[in-house]
Amino acid sequence: MNWSVIFEPAQLQLYAEGLLTTLKLLLASLAVGGLLAIGLALALNSPLGWLRRLVGAYTYVIRGTPLLIQVYLIYYGLAQLEWIQARWDELWPWTWFKEPFFCALLAFALNTAGYTAEIIAGAMRETPHGEVEAARAMGMSPRQVLWRIIMPGALRRSLPAYSNEVVMMLHSTSLASTVPAMLDLTAAASRVYSDFYLPFEAYLFAAAIYLTITFTLVGLFRWAERRFLAHLGPRRA
Repeated sequence: MNWSVIFEPAQLQLYAEGLLTTLKLLLASLAVGGLLAIGLALALNSPLGWLRRLVGAYTYVIRGTPLLIQVYLIYYGLAQLEWIQARWDELWPWTWFKEPFFCALLAFALNTAGYTAEIIAGAMRETPHGEVEAARAMGMSPRQVLWRIIMPGALRRSLPAYSNEVVMMLHSTSLASTVPAMLDLTAAASRVYSDFYLPFEAYLFAAAIYLTITFTLVGLFRWAERRFLAHLGPRRA
């Protein structure tokens, strides 16, 4: 084991760049995917049957296919279409498709949106009927009931399941290393491995960084659950 190479300034800077890309990709994917998921969750609970089936088919496909295949379909498929490449120098939004980061972000955001939408939609269905009836008795409109009663409660109840999704997305960002010109944390480890032929040191160091981020995320979500779900826990006598 030759750990001294890993802790040289050049290698540490490489890992730092990869970590920054990983965190940017994770946060952007969660932000975009979260906004999409709220709209999809509303559609999954819509009274319109055709809309529920359409969005249900989307989440079924997203959850039923590997994320790596989705990344390939967007970067090597959609982004390589002649129709898009003919317009990606001047016409928005096709200009974004020549950026590897955008292709990876689009794949991750669409993927997490499919999973998160099902989480939120299920939490919305678990809203106690008494809360809805009480809100209606106070004169709230259906829209006010949705945004003041159902949605806030659903977002709080979905925290435990969503924490797992966030951790899984963190680990899934390692697939960005399959996109050329993307230097995420896993790609940084692969570069160190190819330059110095130190597979154990390179990937173990990356794994330690992923583990540190994971423990941080789990701690933050546990704090959030104690803060926002305390009323659902067992009451002390």
